[in-house]
Amino acid sequence: MSKQDIPAELSAREPIFHRRAFGTSREALLAMTEPDFLEIGASGRIYDRATVIDLLEERYKELEPHDWPCHDFALRELGAGLFQLNYVLEEPDRLTRRTTLWRRHPEGWRIVFHQGTVMAP
Repeated sequence: MSKQDIPAELSAREPIFHRRAFGTSREALLAMTEPDFLEIGASGRIYDRATVIDLLEERYKELEPHDWPCHDFALRELGAGLFQLNYVLEEPDRLTRRTTLWRRHPEGWRIVFHQGTVMAP
């Protein structure tokens, strides 16, 4: 994979955990997250990897409520194999600015960190 392919490859995975084609099993979720993964939700709450995976296992029992459109992607390399992807997520009742830190591994991409921030109207 060349560096030119990275923006498209990562943006196709966003918003994280809503693109079911990348896996919904506990094993798939463990494989796509770093052991020390953290998320700061739009509420400001902090979630660790175990909590997020437990919540996702419940969420995946239902259909997605909408198609989760994203736009305004921006990517920057923070270090060797570590990338920050920013974008805007359109939810039915709000816009959020999202940031995901992705680390490239020989077996594929892993999520290091994710944050969602509600945008003021």
